[in-house]
Amino acid sequence: MSDRTVADVVGETLANLGADLVFGVVGRGNFHVTNALVAHGARFVATRHEGGAATAADAYARVSGKPGVVTVHQGGGLTNAMTGIAEAAKSRTPMIVLAAEPAAAPRSNVRVDQDALARAVGAVAERVHGPATAVADTARAWRTAVGERRTVVLHLPVDVQAAIAEPADLPPAPAVQPPRASDDAVTALAHLLKGAERPVFIAGRGALAARAELIELAEACGALLATSAAAKGLFAGSDWNLDVSGGFATPLAAELIRAADVVIAWGASLNMWTSRHGRLIAPEAAVAQVDLEASALGAQHRVDLGICGDVRLTAVAVTAALTAGGTGADTGARTDGVRAKLRDRGRWRDVAYSDDGDGDDTRIDPRTLSIALDDLLPAQRVVAVDSGNFMGYPSMFLSVPDHQGFCFTQAFQAVGLGLASALGAALASPGRLAVAACGDGGFLMGIAELDTIRRVSPGTLIVIYNDEAYGAEVHHFGPSGHPLSTVTFPQTDLAAIARGHGCAAVTVRGPEDLGPVRAWLAGPRDTPMVIDAKVTTGRPSWWLEEAFR
Repeated sequence: MSDRTVADVVGETLANLGADLVFGVVGRGNFHVTNALVAHGARFVATRHEGGAATAADAYARVSGKPGVVTVHQGGGLTNAMTGIAEAAKSRTPMIVLAAEPAAAPRSNVRVDQDALARAVGAVAERVHGPATAVADTARAWRTAVGERRTVVLHLPVDVQAAIAEPADLPPAPAVQPPRASDDAVTALAHLLKGAERPVFIAGRGALAARAELIELAEACGALLATSAAAKGLFAGSDWNLDVSGGFATPLAAELIRAADVVIAWGASLNMWTSRHGRLIAPEAAVAQVDLEASALGAQHRVDLGICGDVRLTAVAVTAALTAGGTGADTGARTDGVRAKLRDRGRWRDVAYSDDGDGDDTRIDPRTLSIALDDLLPAQRVVAVDSGNFMGYPSMFLSVPDHQGFCFTQAFQAVGLGLASALGAALASPGRLAVAACGDGGFLMGIAELDTIRRVSPGTLIVIYNDEAYGAEVHHFGPSGHPLSTVTFPQTDLAAIARGHGCAAVTVRGPEDLGPVRAWLAGPRDTPMVIDAKVTTGRPSWWLEEAFR
């Protein structure tokens, strides 16, 4: 085995550490390391673009709970992937990017400062330095990704990859205990909740592993339960679930959050979207925030009590302190009246609206479309949402069974990630219907991965909210009289384009046009179904109106 190269060892080490699914585009620089991963049991998914590979790996990690793995060629392979890497890094997605790197030839026209690229978007730059350290370097990158929830770009110089590796064992993983909040902090938070009359919890990505513990604590103190958009579905099934806080919040959820006298953010940043620029939380409300990183406390919204600690461990400790001696808080916000309101008005589809569908049946109201789809689709689904004016409709009108049923790649606010996100989410969710929700701009921007979906995940439903424009810009600049020719487009038959890719497709202008979707859902779903929904264009979505205030 002395002829094993560094590329062989890196692939084997990653497979042994748990890399089971790898996305990428293969060139000379990453050919051998990718084949080594496959030889040691990993499945390789060949995407059509490196940006799609990075986004799919990000979505796979979010939904599966396993680290994402991407493999790219040097130079253009890495730069093509950078938007997906930026989204993953800003979302603190555990992900490894295997990035080939040119040998030390300063005049090479494919050489860029790959370390600087990684750091510029918030990723961690690591490198395999040589034959003697290949195993240790690879293990360090993996453990940084997993243990610190970071996106790591592992640079693989092509000359180092080709070198004969020196024998080495996998170094033992260090025992890492998540930090527990201090006793004083636990006591302070328990005291705050004991005095609360209308507490509300807002859970974010950092709370995804603490659902049961947060529900138990909320029951003890009478708190209502909300999430950030990225954690949608975490409290699905609870009578006290407000769903998403912020711009996506229903009128009832906004009313109840504004009425809270204590708001606790659990692994949530309370950024401008989650707090509606701070307006959603009453000025007189006491605000506490629990996060692993001290730098996050109060960074986006004022807090009266900042607690550095693991969300799950902190919730357990606060529950114990709150219920010591068999006494807990009063019912808090959990009254029969609130329960009835949440039952009757807790979902956006329960909010009355005037249908904006065109009288001549040329365009469908996106609310009407989304409600009709919600009724058609099986409950076991995973919904991946692209970015744009349309995004609130699938996000809030399509229900999901749990937080693994919703993939929201919006930290970088990049358009065009929807198809690749659905690909990764689908592969992480066997047995669930994968739904990609895109605008027409994002669909066409990411269309390279329509072929990948057709090959790899043919049972995917793709819904295009088609307003023939970059709608957010239309509604942002149009009211001021600015010319809009730069952000509007002539009608395009996206259903025909989808059929050209080998997909089934239907054009929808009213609910009655969804018959082919119903037939497709009945099976066998052996090719993707694309819905080109011609949606109304007269007004911005409600969340965009809120954002523009």
